[in-house]
Amino acid sequence: MNYENINNEFSSFSFQKQNLFCMLGLYLFSLGSNILGYSAYLFLESFGLVDQKIISWNGQGLFWFLILFSVSLFILFIPIEFLNEFKIQNKSFRDLLINIISVILISLISLVFFQFFLNGTNQIIFDLIEIGKATSFSGFISIPLMLFMHHTAKDRIIFSNSTSFSFILLAWILSSQLFL
Repeated sequence: MNYENINNEFSSFSFQKQNLFCMLGLYLFSLGSNILGYSAYLFLESFGLVDQKIISWNGQGLFWFLILFSVSLFILFIPIEFLNEFKIQNKSFRDLLINIISVILISLISLVFFQFFLNGTNQIIFDLIEIGKATSFSGFISIPLMLFMHHTAKDRIIFSNSTSFSFILLAWILSSQLFL
């Protein structure tokens, strides 16, 4: 009889807007945070606080810092203003599958964008492409595992909705650093 319950659960399998917006918001938050960190590194490099490896002169570093800082703020602004979904709906197995499929689809689309549609003309653009690909690979590998662990541990460990969103976001940011 448990088989009938699973069939009923999968018969109404459809993407819900809130699950897709939540996962898209997580992706945009992690991508924006990674770009913001890279712009902070360019800022430090332009003032000579770290060794110059990427830029050739200080004006170039400040120029790219300003551009990437603005781009990262814009990317971080999108989930707050337009998506406005900060709760991970992970209550049932159906929600878990929808979240995992949406994370993989978002990561696949962004990986295709960063892999094929952007050309690395200089070192900074090449590094931005690598940041985008690392965020996408993290969405392929570690975030579905984290979502599954969150789903299985929700009975043993009490997660609030905001805590689970922050936990998955932190895991996405840290795991994307592993792929850089």
